[in-house]
Amino acid sequence: MGLDDRRLTSLPLFAGIREQDLPAMLQCLGSYCKTYKKNEIIFLESHKIRSIGVVLDGTVHMIKEDMEGYQTLLVSIGEREVFGETFACGSLIDARVSFLAARDCNILFLPFHKVLHSCKQTCAFHHRLIENMVRLIGDKNVQLMDKITVVSKRTLRDKILAYLRLQQEEQGKSSFTIPLGRMELAAYLCADRSALTRELSAMQQDGLILYQKNTFHLL
Repeated sequence: MGLDDRRLTSLPLFAGIREQDLPAMLQCLGSYCKTYKKNEIIFLESHKIRSIGVVLDGTVHMIKEDMEGYQTLLVSIGEREVFGETFACGSLIDARVSFLAARDCNILFLPFHKVLHSCKQTCAFHHRLIENMVRLIGDKNVQLMDKITVVSKRTLRDKILAYLRLQQEEQGKSSFTIPLGRMELAAYLCADRSALTRELSAMQQDGLILYQKNTFHLL
């Protein structure tokens, strides 16, 4: 499928790179696009990751599956965000997690070794691209730290409140909509869906929150 250069310039990974430089840059990097249906695996745990993925459309979930087959949602990756960079840029490129298309997705892939090393032409955009990548890796580490903060709470109620407070701070609104459905939120909190539903109802009855589907208000 064709790529909209104007749309690509709005991506954080390509910030500061001129629209007219994008076609040459993408060709230089050997980039390519691929589509995935909902629930299709993009990268499977233990497989080697050599390319960075950029979500153009859809949502990607970073998941970890235990020996019993239970899946934990580590990070939800939305449009304009990158994934796979932690493994592609490390000394061990075998994925420790799987990446799953949570919705129908259109993904732009960039081979990491070409992102990291300037080409023979020493393209002007290349250094800016590397700077953007380092910043995005830092942002992803913050997301994972937030996840640790949430799941380290002692009770399910405390985990829910910690997650909702993070979402409220991020969105800067008293009423806010979370990006996760009940099943996804349960997987993120490492909780049973039924237990989560009961606890949310109890928290509303106790006057801690108000919610309607995925829209919440902390009291």
